Amino acid sequence: MRILLTGCEGFIGKSLNTTLMKHPDVTSVVGIEKDYMNYKGWQPALFKAVSLCDVVLHVGAISDTMLKDPNEMMKYNYEFSRELFDIAQINDKPVVYSSSAANTGDNGLPSNIYGWSKYVTEQYGLAKRDLKFTALRYFNVYGPGESHKGKMASVAYQAHLKGEFKLFPKDPVRDFVYIDDVVDATMYPIFNDVADGVYEVGSGEARSFENVLELMEIPYEYKDESEIPEGYQFYTKSYKNKFMGGWKPKHNLEKGIKKYKEYLLGDN
Repeated sequence: MRILLTGCEGFIGKSLNTTLMKHPDVTSVVGIEKDYMNYKGWQPALFKAVSLCDVVLHVGAISDTMLKDPNEMMKYNYEFSRELFDIAQINDKPVVYSSSAANTGDNGLPSNIYGWSKYVTEQYGLAKRDLKFTALRYFNVYGPGESHKGKMASVAYQAHLKGEFKLFPKDPVRDFVYIDDVVDATMYPIFNDVADGVYEVGSGEARSFENVLELMEIPYEYKDESEIPEGYQFYTKSYKNKFMGGWKPKHNLEKGIKKYKEYLLGDN
């Protein structure tokens, strides 16, 4: 099986690439990064890459939820995706798309530009009737490989780096999902019969930042309420009845943080 993987150098993409290359049924993985659109002749090259693969894993995106420039966000998260989906449809190639829990903010609609970019892309893929399309709404992913993400890294990693953490007075509650479970879920539609549609990829538990910091054994204090950014999402939780049939996460927060702490303290 030949796989086209976007975002191959990102947090999730790198872990996916490593795991895919170990799978006995995978013969090759062709990676594409977000600066692909900056190259002259990128569209014909993309057409050829898609035509030669068996499945498209579209994981690449700008994931900064605080980004204020809608044009940059939509260029990479929507316009490139639209082109990719059109080409996949023409070549009759299935697409697995990494969507996001940011699609549904605290009021049921996206609360920031990132969430909207993911939502409209997801809807575009679903609307293409002749395209086999699976959208996976990732929740708050954490684990090895996120060190390059800076301020968008998980609270666990940021707290580990600083040795302390400052929380908003209204403590956010998130569905934290371990990277190994996300990789497993993203590969699941490739090797199993999954109906087209939207599925959630999370732990199925809503846990507070305080829970994470206590498990990480990191001290914390509270910020001033005025520091809360506009559009900040305070609650996410996945539901098991929205998981793909046959897939379920293997890590709750306690198990995931334990593994992550062992990795971080091992100076990896």
